[in-house]
Order: sequence, then structure tokens, then C-alpha cells
Amino acid sequence: MNTFNVNLDLALEARDLVRGQTGQEIPGVLVNKEDHPDASVTVVKIVEPSAAQIMKKPMGTYITIEAPGIRYPDRQVHRAMAQLLSQQLISLFRLPDHANVLLVGLGNWNATPDALGPKVINMSLVTRHLYRYTPQEIRPGMRSVSALAPGVLGITGIETAEIIHGVVEKVRPELIIAIDALAARNVERIGTTIQLADTGISPGSGIGNQRAGINRETLGVPVIAVGVPTVVNAAVIASDAIDQLMRQLQSSPELYRVFRTLPPDFTDKLVGEVLKPFGGELTVTPKEIDILIKNAATVVAGGISMALHPSIDPGEFGLYLQ
Repeated sequence: MNTFNVNLDLALEARDLVRGQTGQEIPGVLVNKEDHPDASVTVVKIVEPSAAQIMKKPMGTYITIEAPGIRYPDRQVHRAMAQLLSQQLISLFRLPDHANVLLVGLGNWNATPDALGPKVINMSLVTRHLYRYTPQEIRPGMRSVSALAPGVLGITGIETAEIIHGVVEKVRPELIIAIDALAARNVERIGTTIQLADTGISPGSGIGNQRAGINRETLGVPVIAVGVPTVVNAAVIASDAIDQLMRQLQSSPELYRVFRTLPPDFTDKLVGEVLKPFGGELTVTPKEIDILIKNAATVVAGGISMALHPSIDPGEFGLYLQ
């Protein structure tokens, strides 16, 4: 991971990687896993500064929903996963019925793997304008929700955190929910895993782009991050393929002995040479990423709307979408 500057956006993957090295649970990390129909939920809590340093994650709660069914256009599965997501999201905040919430869809709407945030915004139930212009449409259990898709630095020339900070000063939300695409270590997680975190988010960190953090410290407002992996670093895939080859060669003692004589950094050098035209960094995504993004955005937008407007029947959300 360090050799190719690969950051692990998913706390669950960071925890598994460290445990794989030590064979023991990380001191200062609490883990609980539950199985649900069509999904599993793992809650990772980093409660000690030393654990945060080891995992390279801020202290806080990270909830990972693993649901392979999200990949496919099954409305019943999507509805069930949205409800599960809403339950987990509610566990991260305590808001009164009249609370003011800001949704922020991070990412580049012109790049499909990075378009999750803007697509979720397009599908989310926003209501802040109703309080001012059509108060008769306000229903019990409907919170004031506004939404923003600020784009990326390369399009706007403005740091995303600066745009959000300006909106926060005017809107004064009591909670921010930021949605972003993530980078995973395992290709099986693309479009099938949702991570919730009460620690905020650093846009672009998974692909090596360090931007100003969007969190309580920078904005003065609690920030919950919701993310779905959409890309994997090519170096990870190549390294995994070589590791798998070496495991297969264990059945051939003569060939395996030859591989064991290779220097410890052989894999790193080999992968680095292949990725040399890309400066050692290449991020890949499936060819059907447009479908995966659409399905994931449907689930995330539905789950967020259910959590923020618990008294509204999800079947009525479409009546309020612009």
C-alpha cells in the first residue's frame, strides 16, 4: 500500500490489512458484525489515538454495509438496502424533527466513476424551499433539507471545502451529510459496499488527491460521510494476481522454490515497471460502472431520504422531486 501510495478509504479494509499482519485485533478498535437478509453490517469504532494512527483513520464510528445485490436492478433489494441504510444512518445522529440538514454530493458529474455524489443529490428529497414558498406542502416528519453538488477543483477553480463553507455560513445546517465515491482494495466491493462514517471526509484521498477535509473541525458542523467504492488501484489488482499465482505454484514444489528465491521486493518492482507509463499510479473501474453508479445512487438517496423524513412514505418521495 505504501509503495504505490494507495490509501484505503474503507475502514474495514484498513482494519483487515493490519490484522492480517499481526493476527490480532488492533488495540483501541471495537468491532461488531451483524448479518441481515441480503447484507451484512460491520461497525468499526476507533476509540484510541494509537489505533487511529495505525489505521490512518480519524477516531470515530465507521459502518460498512456489504450487499452484493445492490449491483443488480432489483427494486425489492434496493428498497430493503435503502431501509437498512436509513437505520444505520439514524444511529449516527440525533436530530429534532425541525432540524436543518445540508446534503453535499461530492465528485465530478462529468466522470462516471466520480459521479455518485451528484447523482444522489438529483434523487434526494430536498424540502428547504417548501418551508418558504409552499408551507402548506410541509408534512409532519419532514425535515428542512437542502442539497449542493459543488463540483471539483478542476472545474470550478475553487476548493470544494471553500464552497461548502460559504453555503454553511448562509444556510446554517445542524448536520451535513457528504456523499462521495471511494476507492477500494478489493474489486468485489465496487458497487456493493456502502460506508458510513461520523468523521467527515477528505475528497479524493482514495486516489491520492489530498484536498481540504470536510468535517466538524473545518466547518463547525457535524459531518456524516456516505461512500460507495467505484474504483480500485491497478497496482493492487496486479499484486493480488501475482500473489494468487504464487499460491497456485505451491502445488509445484520445483517452481515454487524458484519463486521463493526471488527478492522480497520483486512484486513491487515488477508492478512498478508495468505502471511506469502512469507514474506508478493507475485507477481502474468496471465497464458497467454507469449501471453500478445508478443502482448505488438509488439506494443511497433512498436511504438518506428515509432517515431524514421518517414519517413520509417512500412511495411519495417522487411527488416532491424536482
